[in-house]
Amino acid sequence: MLSFSTCWNSSRHTDGAPMIQEILDLGFENVELSHGIRISLVGGIQQMFDRGKVRISSLHNFCPLPIEVRSASPDCYEFTSHRPYDRRRAVKLPLPTIDFAHRLGAGLVVLHLGRVAMTPVTRKLGKMAKEGRFLDREFIRLKIAAVKERETRAPVYLARVKECLKPIVEHAAAKNINLGIEGRYGYEEVPSERELPGLLEELNAPHVGYWHDFGHLQVKNNLRFVDHYEWLKSIRHQLFGCHLHDTEWPVLDHRVPFAGGIEYDRLIPLLPPNCLFVWELSPRMKTEDIRASAGRWRERFAGTV
Repeated sequence: MLSFSTCWNSSRHTDGAPMIQEILDLGFENVELSHGIRISLVGGIQQMFDRGKVRISSLHNFCPLPIEVRSASPDCYEFTSHRPYDRRRAVKLPLPTIDFAHRLGAGLVVLHLGRVAMTPVTRKLGKMAKEGRFLDREFIRLKIAAVKERETRAPVYLARVKECLKPIVEHAAAKNINLGIEGRYGYEEVPSERELPGLLEELNAPHVGYWHDFGHLQVKNNLRFVDHYEWLKSIRHQLFGCHLHDTEWPVLDHRVPFAGGIEYDRLIPLLPPNCLFVWELSPRMKTEDIRASAGRWRERFAGTV
C-alpha cells in the first residue's frame, strides 16, 4: 500500500484540511501524519477524516508536536537523554500520539529511539566521501575510531531506551497500535542494525517491529556501515513498513524515488506485497517530480499499490 507523509507540506499550511487535500491531489489516497503536525492542523485533519476524504495509514512520533516546539522535531526529547526531565517527556508524549492514531483508525506509530553521546561521524564521513576521500586512510581511521567509541558507550543508552519503552509498548497494546522502530540515518543513533534484533527479541511484543527507511539505510550502505540488501533480507520478517525516498550519493536523502542510487528492483522483491510504503520527501521536492516518480513507481511495482 502506498501512503504519503505530511513532512513534505505540513510546514507551509496553517489548516490541516488543505494540507491533506494537497496530498490527495498528488494521487495518493493514504496519508502518514509526520512529526511536523502542529496543534493548529489537527482540527482540519480530523474534519477530513470524519468526512471520509482520507485514510490515515500511520503517525510519526511526536504527533501532534509538543506545544513548546514550533517546528518538526522528532528528536526534541530522547529516551537516551542524560536529563531525567527529557526522558520523562520522551515517554509521556508518544501516549497521545498513540491515542490520536487510534482515533484516526491508523494502525501504526513510527518511533525514533535516540542516540549515543559520542563524536558525530556520519556527516563528516559523507563530506569526506563527496570530496573524493572515500575509503582513504583518514576516512578509515575516523570510521574505526567511531565504531570503537560507539561500542564502548552504547550499553548505557540502550538500557535507557529499554526502560523508557515499557509504558509506551503497554499503552500501544491496549490501543491495538503497532510500533515501528525506525532504521536511522546516523551511525550515532539508536539502535544500530547490530542492536535491533536483540532489542526486538528482548521486548518480545508482537506489536513492536522494524520500520525500514530506504534513504537512511542507503546512507549507511554508501558509507559501508551496512549492506542494504543483506540487512533488509535478514530483518524483513520483523518489518511493519517503510519510509520511501532516494539518496544521492553519498548522504543526501529524502529525494524522490529514482532520483538517486537505491536499487529498488533488487530490494522491493524482498518485501511482502501488502507492505506499507510511505513516501517521505523533503519539502523542496517539486510537485511535478513527485507525480512523475509516483507514476513510474506504480508502473514498475504495481503489486505495492
